Amino acid sequence: MRFAHLTVSHAFAALRLLPLADRKKDIEILALRHQLTVLQRRPCDERPRFQPEDRALPCGG
Repeated sequence: MRFAHLTVSHAFAALRLLPLADRKKDIEILALRHQLTVLQRRPCDERPRFQPEDRALPCGG
């Protein structure tokens, strides 16, 4: 299921880059690579710790 989600999301990301100029496309790719690098540095077993003010919607129940 995860593989299907990644495939579809990457396909949409590639389609989004089609109308951009080459320079803008290069900047977008560099930004995405940077985000990926930052996410890969975080240990897999470490979950983000949220404070109550970080949540957009109040938790029910």
